[in-house]
Amino acid sequence: MREIEVLLITAEACHFCAHTKQVLSRIAERCPLSVSEIPWTSEEGRRLAGRDGIVFPPGIYLDGAFFGYGRLSERKIQKWLGERRA
Repeated sequence: MREIEVLLITAEACHFCAHTKQVLSRIAERCPLSVSEIPWTSEEGRRLAGRDGIVFPPGIYLDGAFFGYGRLSERKIQKWLGERRA
């Protein structure tokens, strides 16, 4: 399986951000991921949040497409990955 590009818009002391990183770490054991982060308070972070309606961090993008924000559902991302493999 090819590497999935993951972009996170994160904030300091964000428990949803920490949870998302834990989920992605577990998934990376089975699926190659390239994870990068940009700060919620950065110009790019504010631009993406405004454009995609991200109300609170983290903002999550998979392969350049907006996936969601807030607490990441491991089941939802597993389903997305399964659809990509099909």
